[in-house]
Amino acid sequence: MLRTRVITALVIAALLIPAIFLLDPRAWMLLTAAITAVAAWEFARLAAFPVVGQWGFGVLVALLLLVAILGLTPGQLADAGLFSMLLSAAFWLCLVPFWLRNRWQGLSAWRMLPVGLIVLLPTWYALIALRENSPGWLFAALLLVALADIAAYFFGRAFGRRKLAPNISPGKTWEGAWGAMATVTVLAVSSQIALVGVDAGRILILMVVMPLLTLVSIMGDLFESMLKRQVGLKDSSQLLPGHGGVLDRIDSHTAALPMLALLLGWLA
Repeated sequence: MLRTRVITALVIAALLIPAIFLLDPRAWMLLTAAITAVAAWEFARLAAFPVVGQWGFGVLVALLLLVAILGLTPGQLADAGLFSMLLSAAFWLCLVPFWLRNRWQGLSAWRMLPVGLIVLLPTWYALIALRENSPGWLFAALLLVALADIAAYFFGRAFGRRKLAPNISPGKTWEGAWGAMATVTVLAVSSQIALVGVDAGRILILMVVMPLLTLVSIMGDLFESMLKRQVGLKDSSQLLPGHGGVLDRIDSHTAALPMLALLLGWLA
């Protein structure tokens, strides 16, 4: 299993990293739209859509993104993207904490459909907006969220005592979450100093915002884990050997990337 997982991760990296830096903007939009449509199909599985509805939701998301790519001007796309990312921030900060705490379940497919759109469409636009700023910024954002997950795992293994959400993801601990928040904040502040220079205002903002963003990324992971538990699935799909599905790999990113894009736009 470990060998399969490592091989799959290397193949994904070998395909994704060149795409981030080499594809033209339209090709990047289409590639990420295809990935988002697959994630939409997987989300519909976790939301207990009927089989036809699962495929239908994937097609719906694909069509919405194609309309955005082909039918909107850059200004219209930017306005729609900004609105979607603000909606995403409100969803993750104001609604999901209560959803996780109360473990709401049994919502109909019609009620889960807008939830899927709020989870996925802003993530797609964040991938576009971060790359438009700089492919390096997008790569750094993806890496930062991945490092938060890795840090949470290792700090949890080493120091974990108090369960973060035992009924949703028994392996996660508060110690792991605190370790991830500290790691991400130190990396963000260090990068700011090394690449941009000492700016007390920006450093203060990073010290306040990065722990929150790390916690939000953990909520993204927990939210998907909760949906999987409610429908009795181990993975969102089996498309990525050793890893599960696309949504299993981007669950934390769906929560964090839109807010990282908003933060970058604010600081720019």
